[in-house]
Amino acid sequence: MNSVVLAVVGVAMMILGYALYSKFLARRIYRLQPDFETPSHELRDGVDYVPTNKYVLWGHHFTSVAGAAPIVGPAVAVIWGWLPAFLWVTIGTIFFAGMHDLGALWASVRNKGRSIGSLSGRYIGARGRNLFLVVIFLLLLMVNAAFAVVIANLLVSTPTAVIPTWGAIVVALLVGQAIYRLKWSLPLVSVVGVVALYSLILLGDRFPVVLPDTVLGLSANAFWIVVLFLYAGVASVVPVWALLQPRDYINGLQLFIGLGLLYGSVLLSAPTVVAPAYNEAVPEGTPSLVPLLFVTIACGAISGFHGIVSSGTSAKQLDKETDARFVGYFGAVGEGLLALGAIIATTAGYRTIADWEAVYTAFNQGGVAAFVQGGGSIMNAGLGIPPSLSATILATMAVLFAATTMDTGVRLQRFVVQEAAHLMGVNLNKALATVIVLVVALGLTFGAGADGSGGMLIWPLFGTTNQLLAGLTLSVVAVMLMRKGRPVLPVLVPLVFVLVMSVYALVVQLGQFWAAENWLLLVLDVVILVAALWVIVEAVGAMASARKNPQDRDDQPQPSTAGENRSL
Repeated sequence: MNSVVLAVVGVAMMILGYALYSKFLARRIYRLQPDFETPSHELRDGVDYVPTNKYVLWGHHFTSVAGAAPIVGPAVAVIWGWLPAFLWVTIGTIFFAGMHDLGALWASVRNKGRSIGSLSGRYIGARGRNLFLVVIFLLLLMVNAAFAVVIANLLVSTPTAVIPTWGAIVVALLVGQAIYRLKWSLPLVSVVGVVALYSLILLGDRFPVVLPDTVLGLSANAFWIVVLFLYAGVASVVPVWALLQPRDYINGLQLFIGLGLLYGSVLLSAPTVVAPAYNEAVPEGTPSLVPLLFVTIACGAISGFHGIVSSGTSAKQLDKETDARFVGYFGAVGEGLLALGAIIATTAGYRTIADWEAVYTAFNQGGVAAFVQGGGSIMNAGLGIPPSLSATILATMAVLFAATTMDTGVRLQRFVVQEAAHLMGVNLNKALATVIVLVVALGLTFGAGADGSGGMLIWPLFGTTNQLLAGLTLSVVAVMLMRKGRPVLPVLVPLVFVLVMSVYALVVQLGQFWAAENWLLLVLDVVILVAALWVIVEAVGAMASARKNPQDRDDQPQPSTAGENRSL
């Protein structure tokens, strides 16, 4: 199988999905209106609510939702063969992820930028909201702790990525000033920012930073983990325009350049896909493809984390409601392209099937390392980029994406902590809420030992929890649409599929954790499963009520005004 076929077919499907299906959703389902007063204007505060150019916001949104997951998930899932992974990524991106992300963004914008957890209280009920917040908190805890470990491991294993990783922060701060203070044009800022970032990559490849075995009494990995959390804590409270927006925008451009290099190398070298289309001889201990494929590949097909970002930060920065199509749906397409690139890199980046099988000796093997190795090999063959530089480019891309997701994740978890405290009658300021988030995350990360390995303790539940949250987010969107008397089938089909697969996977994992006597994950699995079933019951009731008695019927699209915004 020639990998060029996978690349061309996959990219073409996603582009058509954006050109056709997203237009249908924007016009017929969500009915986006250019004159609707968005929260960024109505509640503008210069910190979280900031009207933002749609291209800059797309970069912030895209890199926040992407992280390492659209690389790790597909790179692990190809153990079942490239065909199941390819089909789920392409179909999932077009009909599941794009619709979900756009829907969550629309729902939040129509409710003054409120989070999806808060919206569940309005559209599903107070009990559902409380359980929703529990699931969201656990998911964000998994993301923040695990990504800190992943980034630290990459900085240690690929020391050439250290300089561009931390230098990118300085570039982002300068880009933020150039856009908002100096009023430079966006094309000029883009060129300067990308040139600066790739100059740092070349510098990092020339001067790798290798830490000693012990730094301030900590191992190299543990030191990087602590530094990452301290940085994320600071980044989560500074104005979003000063660091997160410009950092994510430049990273988004960097990713598309990196993907351009990878896909260009595929077209030039036309490597053969050595992995089987369907692997009938998976290693012993590999779980069943159904339902685990659909929770192993989360980001890159559909992801509940996207709904948190859409409603938590992106909705507060949307300049026009019609920008949601580009930011939300095309953000999902960008992640789908990254996931497709990961599939190609990990199935066509090896010379022989024996080389591939040597990497995929057990389930959960591969991951970022396989992506960097396979992608670097393809770039070397296609464009002649030296292996060391190829590895630096791909490793830096993975690190920066994981870091931007961690930045946003800490900020979002701070929102959740403040919201939960508010429900209990306690008002927490940003600083105290951030400290609580960092203490909990660091406690989990170092709870299993000084090496920080605890950050991966509850990661096995990430996929199921993430997909479950996607289904619950879609239930909120479905209730909103039903209340307005609008078509809801494009939401209901993915909603039912994702919830069935997520609950099925939770039950399967329950048996695995019991057999392995992993009591921590067993208890968490039960908690998440009970919370999920409870919210599902509440959501079904809310949908039935909305179907029988639409409260905000608007069958005919009408121009919206600021007054209507306050009433919705």
